[in-house]
Amino acid sequence: MAAGLLGERPVIGVTAYDEEASWGFWHKQASLVPAEYVRSLAAAGANPVILPVQEEHEAALDSLVGRLDGLLFTGGPDVDPARYGAEPHPRSQQPRFQRDEAELALLAAAERSGVPVLAVCRGMQLLNVARGGTLVQHLPDVVGHEEHNPTPGAFSKHLVRIEEGSLLHQALGWRERYVPTHHHQAIDRLGGGLAAVAWAEDGTIEAVEDRDRFFLVGVQWHAEADDDPAVFEALVGAAAKILGQRRDREHLLAP
Repeated sequence: MAAGLLGERPVIGVTAYDEEASWGFWHKQASLVPAEYVRSLAAAGANPVILPVQEEHEAALDSLVGRLDGLLFTGGPDVDPARYGAEPHPRSQQPRFQRDEAELALLAAAERSGVPVLAVCRGMQLLNVARGGTLVQHLPDVVGHEEHNPTPGAFSKHLVRIEEGSLLHQALGWRERYVPTHHHQAIDRLGGGLAAVAWAEDGTIEAVEDRDRFFLVGVQWHAEADDDPAVFEALVGAAAKILGQRRDREHLLAP
């Protein structure tokens, strides 16, 4: 478990879904996040803060990110293929245009600030698109099987191999293991500045990182559904360092 100065817990923003949801007698549009994300962050030593889908000016986003010690981009529906110059595949999901726009703007603010970023599943795909990369819109067309997404509404597992010496390898401490998965899209052309550092047995890219950044990592598998907390502990550990640096600066500037 990571912690900042004097045991203070780093604050990590978590991107929310914007979907129709039901509870009790109500059926409404809702900002929501699968509980596994926030529970995983809390268990790793962070204070998670859910960030709803909303349009903000650049200055407001910079101010928001400046109050955070890390960012988690969650999974969800397919990124709009128009974002990477493609026509929709028949199996592509209906885009969430506002969510794409809001998260790309938030990611740009994170890039400007250097705040630690973990991008999970859709989050990794969005990161790749933001860096000018493209996506395979329906992975079975390329790999010839459904092992990445065999059952609607359920996770399966497949083997992932991580590049030795990568930031992710150092953070997780393992080279190869089975991970929970549920995705029908994947990275095609890699975005600028990103290095592929993990792969499935069929060659699908399963993780990326920016080696010029302190901590910018994307994983295709659903780390929030894993029994290994190392991915979230790595993000929280990086965020704790940012928190400590901020508090040190505030102490030096105090009268």
